[in-house]
Amino acid sequence: MRFETGQHMKLGQQMKLAPRMIQSMEILQLSVLALQERIEQELESNVALEQVEPGQRLDQDSPDAADDGPNEDRLDRRELVVGDSDATGSDADDFERLSVFESNYREAFDNTYSSERYSASRQSGERDRKMDAMANIAARGESLTDQLLHQWNFTDVDDETRAIGERLIGYINDDGLLDTDLDTIIEQNRSIPGVELTRESLERTLHELQRSLEPAGIAARDQRECLLLQVEALEQEDDASAPWSTVRRLIEDHFDDLLENRLPRIARETQLSMTEIQDAIALMRKLNLSPGRNLVPDSVAPIIPDVLVEYDDQSDQYVAALTDGLLPTLRISPRYEKMAKDKEVDPDTREFVAKNVRNATWLIDSINQRQNTLLRVVNVVLSRQREFFDHGPQHLKPMPMVDVADQLGIHVGTVSRAVAEKWMQTPRGMVPLRKFFSGGTETDSGEDVSWEAVKAMLREIVDAEDKSKPLSDEAIATELREKGIDIARRTVVKYRQQLNIPPARRRKIYAE
Repeated sequence: MRFETGQHMKLGQQMKLAPRMIQSMEILQLSVLALQERIEQELESNVALEQVEPGQRLDQDSPDAADDGPNEDRLDRRELVVGDSDATGSDADDFERLSVFESNYREAFDNTYSSERYSASRQSGERDRKMDAMANIAARGESLTDQLLHQWNFTDVDDETRAIGERLIGYINDDGLLDTDLDTIIEQNRSIPGVELTRESLERTLHELQRSLEPAGIAARDQRECLLLQVEALEQEDDASAPWSTVRRLIEDHFDDLLENRLPRIARETQLSMTEIQDAIALMRKLNLSPGRNLVPDSVAPIIPDVLVEYDDQSDQYVAALTDGLLPTLRISPRYEKMAKDKEVDPDTREFVAKNVRNATWLIDSINQRQNTLLRVVNVVLSRQREFFDHGPQHLKPMPMVDVADQLGIHVGTVSRAVAEKWMQTPRGMVPLRKFFSGGTETDSGEDVSWEAVKAMLREIVDAEDKSKPLSDEAIATELREKGIDIARRTVVKYRQQLNIPPARRRKIYAE
């Protein structure tokens, strides 16, 4: 084999996105909360970016403008952070600067329903109690593993059992279950100092964990064992007259039938009446399939809408307002903007400041472009989905993103980023903006209906059914056909699963 080196010419075309274009796309797809966080980071790292305080004019210099000379400490502290963020230093020259800024954003500026009242309340120092309440979420506490280890440390066991227990706790999942096979745990933990790990020692320690850790059900190997551990604990706490023995019997011998709602089969095999079975099932509501969630509940992030939609009686139209009043008003620092042009300033300092000014300018332009694009997309939604706002989700129309992109003269990717992770507060409740964009079908009468509307109709049919005789998937398809929606049974199954609606057998409620 022989290796050779040489030089060759190759002609080709490549499309590369400059950092500023990438930043613009990133800003576009941020939700209002994520954008707030991004702005705070930029304010911290960019000396040329300022927040306009309430009562301060945009053309008014900052309070520290009277200081003699630049704040050298601030420049030195941020030079590495910002200086590396703009490697080219001239990316702004590679693109047209959002040609004629005012014309590009005129739609946003001329929108009389823009969130002036929200920004006005912020300028006057008023607080929005609803927004404060949603944002006032407690800090994340200890993890489930840490809490279980703390409990285990107070258990009176020997050193070997304690060491094995600590390893087992590391395998407990967020639901509080030990879903890893014991043989696998042995294989992965052969080198515990001073401990001979065997299946017998693992099972002995696991039993001690199940007996000691709270809440009951922690460290169970499956859901069935988890429920049985809780029944054992509740038998000691509850009134002896409670039919826990029946509950235990059903879980031990008929767990799969319970999951599939096969109550008549259980009645035949156990000789229990339907009333006794249903009383036992009612008692099972005290049990928890995921006891670990009691210690570490799922965190729910606050949802703050990016768009507010209200009905205007005078114009008989739905109008949109962006929640941009929640964002700080930004500007380029007049002081540093002047310094970037002052040839008497040290060249290195002037170049550093100039880079910060360019970064700040592009950030402000990107935010304004985001607001303008989002508002234009929302206005198309309002005009084309009027029946949704009037009558509800059953009247959503098909609206592919490509159609909206063609109407606005922008790329479909821009529409996708504009609606990503955005929420709209409407008279119909809080709705993800992406929900309005889907394909659809045509009814027998020639009317266009989106797939989201079909799902809403399916949900409505299931909610109205007789639970003692729930509708099969074919029967649901038949009822949809009566409404003019001709879809196959397998499509009903797919949508039912997407809506987390169980099959008819599991929806059935048996008479006592």
